[in-house]
Amino acid sequence: GLCLKLYWICSRLRPTRLAGAMAAIDIEQHSGLLVSSGSDDEMHHAAEAAPSNRRLGSLLAAVGVTAGVAVMAWAGLTGGTGTQGSHIVMDSSAFVGLTAATADDGPNWGCGLVGALPGISQHGVASPETQRLIDGIKGSSTYNKASYWNWNLAPQTDDGVEEHLTKDFIFMPEMWGAGVVEAKYVRTANQPNFLDSNGKVCPATMAEIFLGMNEPDIYGSCMGNMFGECTAPCDDAAVAANDCPAASLASTMRAHANRRGECNCWQYSHATGVGFWPYQGCSSAQPLPNLWDDAGCVDTVMTAWKQTAQIAQSKGFKYVTTPLVAENMAYAKSFVEKACAECHDISCGCPQYVAFHFYAYDCQPISTGGYKALQERLDAVKALMEQYPFIKGAIVNEVGMLNCAGEKDNPICAPDSGKYPAKNDPNHQCPKNSELPRGLPDFVEHIMDMVINAKTSDGRGVVKGFSWFNENMAGGTYNLQLFDSAGKLNEVGESYIKGCSKWAAAQKLQVINS
Repeated sequence: GLCLKLYWICSRLRPTRLAGAMAAIDIEQHSGLLVSSGSDDEMHHAAEAAPSNRRLGSLLAAVGVTAGVAVMAWAGLTGGTGTQGSHIVMDSSAFVGLTAATADDGPNWGCGLVGALPGISQHGVASPETQRLIDGIKGSSTYNKASYWNWNLAPQTDDGVEEHLTKDFIFMPEMWGAGVVEAKYVRTANQPNFLDSNGKVCPATMAEIFLGMNEPDIYGSCMGNMFGECTAPCDDAAVAANDCPAASLASTMRAHANRRGECNCWQYSHATGVGFWPYQGCSSAQPLPNLWDDAGCVDTVMTAWKQTAQIAQSKGFKYVTTPLVAENMAYAKSFVEKACAECHDISCGCPQYVAFHFYAYDCQPISTGGYKALQERLDAVKALMEQYPFIKGAIVNEVGMLNCAGEKDNPICAPDSGKYPAKNDPNHQCPKNSELPRGLPDFVEHIMDMVINAKTSDGRGVVKGFSWFNENMAGGTYNLQLFDSAGKLNEVGESYIKGCSKWAAAQKLQVINS
């Protein structure tokens, strides 16, 4: 009976097809890729490095046991056709990591990260402590690899630090803006050893999922010393009147937007999300948060998205996601219904995964409604999966804790404004309190349990990707890093390993029992 069970599982696997290193390609100039929604106002960073140290998330852009059996894991899905009868060469490495998902359920990217990791060389060699984190989380993935993303199309230099990955990572690219992605900057899917944004070989594998625009559902804020106060770019009248103060990422001195909450966010800073900017072809100054009220704007945005999806498909990508919404799940549903009117796959831009961000507030995930908000978002994806069978699950790719008082309907808020300001903690983390007796480790373990328990009525897992925001007070968060200053895993890192390992074991057990 066990042999039959394994045969049933393996007969549904896709063979690995990871080609060699891709040919040299041009390096991104970052204009129109990261900071552009397609408008002239935003096309200003011809030489700017990618936005650095962003929480670009819910706040920003408003943001085990193997059950006794090892099951074969996918090493990389192809965009090919049927799987039964495919020849699969098996070795001992094929029996580590996670279960293989069925064709209908789709792959699971498991646990991942956003934010630079310590202890990895340019050539992809990790320190023992960093490798311990990677090994501890990668088993939650169908591919037996940890996922990584950074609001860009490839690893980059962020705040002066190069992002290095190992062969144990899958990189998930994103088109940050609402415009059409430039094909020359899109790497080939399922390829290891691609070139990063600095033109250097990255040993990771490029994913076969392409992420949508960043937080169009909220206006967001300008980053830096006007964060939370500057919520719109200066209009022509403000520029003409010399009433357009410039925000700065580098300055630590607090500055202020004009009386209408406007600032110069294009010269020395950048916005948290694409909802901050105008978009050519739409009537209002910040059209994307209210996209569905403007039929002409909808057509413009969706036409661009379809072109982006077709470019991704031409590079071997199999899946696309909805926009990475900060909090408005109805926005994601509307996007699905519009994009999927013609087909149910990438060819017409139809997302098969719903992507959203999640942050709790002020180290009080119960009283400020954090856990409740996450459950509501998980339930919204569950409902979409049950209504539309082509939806395979959720990609929750920014997760953390905001250093401010809770504002459920506005993920942008003033840092240090809550009951537990980060400035009062020596490590700028959550202090131990009645809701989090151990601080952030309790938060990590609780939300990982929520991820594991999120199921459709027919037993499918709702969450298919989860990325912890591994940053230190970036964009209004607490210090959420998984390592201490010496490069050693801290308690938060240990809890992340625990939660991801538990998720891996739960997925394996589910396949065995199915």
